[in-house]
Amino acid sequence: MSLLPYLIACHVLILTLATAQNSTTNSTSITITKPGCPKQCGNVTVPYPFGIGSGCAFDSGFELNCSTSDDGSQKLLIGSNIVVYNISDAEFRISNSIGWGCYNSSGAVLDESLAWTTFLETTPYSFSARNRFTLVGCDDYASITGPNNFEYGCNVSCTSRGDVIEGECMGKGCCQKQIPKGLKYYNTTMSSTQNHTDVWSFNSCGYAFLGEADHFRFQGLPDLGDDLNVNYFYERIKASVPIVLDWAIGSLTCTQALKIENYACSANSYCIDSDTGLGGYRCSCNTGYQGNPYLNQGCKDVDECADHPNNSLCEKMCINTPGSYNCSCPQGYTGDGKKDGRGCIAPYHDEFPWIKYSAGIGAGAFIFLLVGIIWFCFRIRERKLIEVREKFFQQNGGLLLKHRISTNDRGVKATKVFTAEELKKATNNYANDKILGRGGHAIVYRGVLSDNHIVAIKKYRIVDESQIEQFINEVLILTQINHRNVVRLFGCCLEDEVPLLVYEYVSEGTLYEHIHNQRGGGWLNWQNRLRIAIETATALAYLHSFASMPIIHRDVKSSNILLDEFSTAKVADFGASRLIPLDQTRVATLVQGTFGYLDPEYFFKSQLTDKSDVYSFGVVLAELLTGLKPVSGDRNDEQKNLADYFVSSVDNNSLFQILDRRVLREGNLEQLQQMAELVKNCLQLHGEDRPTMKEVTIQLEGLRKVTGVSWSNQHLHEENDLSDLYTVPIDAYGKNPNSDSSRIMHPAYNPS
Repeated sequence: MSLLPYLIACHVLILTLATAQNSTTNSTSITITKPGCPKQCGNVTVPYPFGIGSGCAFDSGFELNCSTSDDGSQKLLIGSNIVVYNISDAEFRISNSIGWGCYNSSGAVLDESLAWTTFLETTPYSFSARNRFTLVGCDDYASITGPNNFEYGCNVSCTSRGDVIEGECMGKGCCQKQIPKGLKYYNTTMSSTQNHTDVWSFNSCGYAFLGEADHFRFQGLPDLGDDLNVNYFYERIKASVPIVLDWAIGSLTCTQALKIENYACSANSYCIDSDTGLGGYRCSCNTGYQGNPYLNQGCKDVDECADHPNNSLCEKMCINTPGSYNCSCPQGYTGDGKKDGRGCIAPYHDEFPWIKYSAGIGAGAFIFLLVGIIWFCFRIRERKLIEVREKFFQQNGGLLLKHRISTNDRGVKATKVFTAEELKKATNNYANDKILGRGGHAIVYRGVLSDNHIVAIKKYRIVDESQIEQFINEVLILTQINHRNVVRLFGCCLEDEVPLLVYEYVSEGTLYEHIHNQRGGGWLNWQNRLRIAIETATALAYLHSFASMPIIHRDVKSSNILLDEFSTAKVADFGASRLIPLDQTRVATLVQGTFGYLDPEYFFKSQLTDKSDVYSFGVVLAELLTGLKPVSGDRNDEQKNLADYFVSSVDNNSLFQILDRRVLREGNLEQLQQMAELVKNCLQLHGEDRPTMKEVTIQLEGLRKVTGVSWSNQHLHEENDLSDLYTVPIDAYGKNPNSDSSRIMHPAYNPS
């Protein structure tokens, strides 16, 4: 803590020194303010149209205040409390406003404050898109609002110190959102799900602020107050992260402003339209001039010849002209006189410079030989690399893929073959900070292609050479899938030791994380749960009826359902999926899937059908309704498997004891009963007794049309009736139910 005052002083000094240097470039004689007006406040230069005090600015909106403290130091202010650090041709940098919420170990609020800043419509300022809205904490939600119904939200969550990664703002301890240009004000809100009680040992406060993105880097645990020193982060942001403002004159465009009397741009300058969307303009001196374009005759001619005393522009003679310069040669010489042009060519002489000629030839021959050796070495290295990549390309089925593409099969052109160099560059050579997730068979990286398109790149650990032909055929089929609720496979790379698959990038994590509050589930109300269920069912029905060859996913689970920035569901991870010929309804295969979601009929008979996906989807629906995990060692033996537990609860008329409290509060009785019956049908032991995914989709769509009073409101004053139906209190997490559950035969689960 003792170093903080010095850090703050150093930061302000660097900002103000940079401002002074930029504002006084080339010549100290350049006028930047109106006559008789102060040029500086402290170390900050104040150029016109801004001014300190009345009469020194373009109008009242550009007036600034210079405050002097008791120790003689000065601060430049907008109004009475916004400190100005820097003024440039198009931007301001000002002091920050930070919101916070701090809690004690039992969850009581110790201190809280909200961040906000407002500028009047008559002022020239608006918030720059160089800023980011940032939330730091482990149990917090914050939103930023502004004009025209603008609103963005951020969720942060982490359950342990190990979740927090320094330098990343992806929701684990830190979240960032970009803001649009043209905001004149913003307000923030903050809330916490558990009031930091689960993370208080290393994070007792959450912080929300708007600030310049280039000046903030998340430092991990120190920023979370791991040593319970909550002042550290606040002081660091105050000292090092300013807010960037755009500024412009008025609200007219350049074309409109030229027609009015108080047009601000002086002679030898030009007008630049503001790009904030609020109108307005700025001025800049023409090429060859420098100075203040807002002052009368403020743009002065630059004497290029004097500024380059060693005659670096011209070979012989330099002549300054208004806004430019000319080069010339002495009498008898030819050429344009420019050093970067033809220069000045002397008159011809009979004497030949043999020594210079010989030296030039020798130096040229040496350089040529050296370049040749280097080129030869690079060619050998490049050739070896090409041979290795060609070997991997053939080994991974590249020739088969090229043959299929050359035959112009229908839809095959949708498959893009990426080079190893493209994906290596996209992932910064597969850097650890690009890893999105790790699995038993592959690692998934976040990549940015050359066209700035963000993708997810899946790199397998091993490859079975006997399955290469099947792998190529499945890639060709899967790249033809184009459905808004299916994560799209763009193509593959076969030039590496193992194949790589390139998928659409989905930013907001898995449905599993949101259901089980690993990413904060505040938005996951009943309507959103129903919508996600419909979107997922629609995607699976589409895959089962795919025209070329039906696709069975084989590993449907909530962690394979991703959510994008609009919370749209997208089915992902086709690593275990199978293509089923149109003349077959089932196929024998090795059992693959995830315990808790696995179809018992498929598990015991190894017969895979589209009804296997229906069973797994039924488990996902049960998760959405109850908020419980599919398999949990915390529940007793009869309740360990969610499928068993749900079906027995329906059969024993105790369904509402295990439903999520929010679902009970927002869903009406008829919706919940119909949904529960659908889940039970999906979880039938025999596949022929289950509905198809198309039928499931139709039934879910029908639930949207069902209206009525929510279950909790309907039974608010009927406690006596409830006690007849339920023998224990309703618990959204189902930890203490006591009912005789009839079990369905499911695969055994043994926690490792």
